[in-house]
Amino acid sequence: MDRTGPNAGQITYWNDTAGPKWVALEEKLDGQIRDLGEATMDRVGIGGGEHVLDVGCGTGQTSLQLARRVGSTGRVLGVDISAPMLARARQRARDVGAENVAFLGADVQTHRFEPAAADVCFSRFGVMFFADPVAAFSNLHMAMLPGGRLGFVCWQSLPENPWMLVPAMAAAQHVVLPVPTSPDAPGPFAFADADRVRGILERAGFSSVAIDGHRTTLRVGGADGIDQAVDFMLQMGPAGAALRDADPGMRGAVAAAVREAIAPYHTATGVQMGGAAWIVTARRG
Repeated sequence: MDRTGPNAGQITYWNDTAGPKWVALEEKLDGQIRDLGEATMDRVGIGGGEHVLDVGCGTGQTSLQLARRVGSTGRVLGVDISAPMLARARQRARDVGAENVAFLGADVQTHRFEPAAADVCFSRFGVMFFADPVAAFSNLHMAMLPGGRLGFVCWQSLPENPWMLVPAMAAAQHVVLPVPTSPDAPGPFAFADADRVRGILERAGFSSVAIDGHRTTLRVGGADGIDQAVDFMLQMGPAGAALRDADPGMRGAVAAAVREAIAPYHTATGVQMGGAAWIVTARRG
C-alpha cells in the first residue's frame, strides 16, 4: 500500500494502529454494528448474481454477508487499506469456503477499478476517511454499472451517539480529549452533516440520493458484562483516543469514571446505549 498518496495519514493509521486493534476486537465490533450493516443491505437491496463492491470491508463480516446474498452466481470484492484487517478477512473467507468473495488492498480514492462492472457499492462505516470524498465517490461512480446502486451507513454527530459521548465525557474528568478537528476532516464523524453528504454524492455524479436517520440501541462492545464494555470503551472511540496519548497511570481512574457513567445503561443483556446513523442510498446517474 502506497503511503505517499492523498490518504497517506489514514493508510498509516489503519495499518499501524487501528487495524491491529480492530482485528483483536473483531467479535465485539461485529456484534455491536452488525445490525446497522444488515439494515443498509436491506435498504439498498442485494440480489442473486450481482457484483458488489464492499468499501472499507475491514475484517470481512460484511463481505461474507454480501456473498451469501448474491449467491454462487454473484461475486463480492472487499476493499480496504488495512493489511492486518484484510489478512483476517481472507482467513474468515477460507474458513467458511466462500468462493465468491475476494479481497483487495487498495485506496478507493485512487485505485483504478474495472469500469462499469459493479451492480452495487456498499459500505458499513468505511467511507468517512477520504481526504477528497468527491474524488473517492467519483471513482466508485465510474466502477458502477449505469443505474447501479450505492448504499452505506455512517455515524451522525457525537452528541447524537451516547455510546461514544458518555464515556468520552467521563474520561474527560481525568485526561485531555483529543483536540477536535475540522468537522469535514477524515474521521468517524466526517459525514455527520447530511447536507454535506448529499452535496458530495451529487458532485460525484450520483442521483436519487436519500439520507435516512436510523436510531437504534447498541449492545456496546457486543458484551454481556459491564466490565467488558468498559474495556471496549477504553480502546475504541473518543475515550480510547484520549487514553492513547495520556499517562498510562490514569487508566484506572478513567476506567472507574467510565464504569460509573455507563452503569445506568447496564441490563441483563449487556450495556445498551443509544446510537444514531445515516443510511444513505443513491444511484449512478
